[in-house]
Amino acid sequence: MSVALAASTPWDELWPLVRPALGETLTMVVVSTAITGLLGLLLGVALHVTGRDGLRPLPAVGAVLSLVVGVGRSVPFIVLLAAIIPFTRLVVGTSLGTRAVIVPLVVGMTPFYARVVEQSLREVPRELLEMARAIGATRAQVVRKVLLPEAAPGLVGGLTITLVAIVGFSAMAGTVGGGGLGALAITYGYNRYDGTVMLATVVLLVVIVQLFQLVGDAVARGLTHR
Repeated sequence: MSVALAASTPWDELWPLVRPALGETLTMVVVSTAITGLLGLLLGVALHVTGRDGLRPLPAVGAVLSLVVGVGRSVPFIVLLAAIIPFTRLVVGTSLGTRAVIVPLVVGMTPFYARVVEQSLREVPRELLEMARAIGATRAQVVRKVLLPEAAPGLVGGLTITLVAIVGFSAMAGTVGGGGLGALAITYGYNRYDGTVMLATVVLLVVIVQLFQLVGDAVARGLTHR
């Protein structure tokens, strides 16, 4: 981003500046949400299955998983960004840029989504699970063919909430060299007092959130059986 700026960037010069930042933000959000969705789903299912009323109660395992999720949800994201820099470098080879931000985004949001998954699975009527077990379904089949399909609207709704949070955290990561619209807003909008750039980044972030929210709500409604 080497475009020369005055106190306020002319609108006709704004898009070449905003476009790469928008691409970086979308990359961070989409990749982070996909990985978080997969890991959070697996962790949430494990939490539910090993819980006291789960398909395979394992109190010790459930307690450990619950502790991990609880601790993970308690750490502020800005602190997490700094705390796992060595791990981030180990995974992607750097602590700066779009790829580097994906690591803390996944680490920070997976526990959040795992808890959402667990709560959604708890809302599935137990009678359905007992009926499936009564006709000979294995635990894995109950999870795949009963639990997950019945909880699908809640899972999608929870993933949409998670995605919206990831958008906000990706913008926050711009303050520490994370790239994207957050970095653009800080570097040019705030530090250079450029109101045009600041306005453009805010509007784009709002539009991104609203579009993802609309799509997520539509998918959740389409999956609702009731």
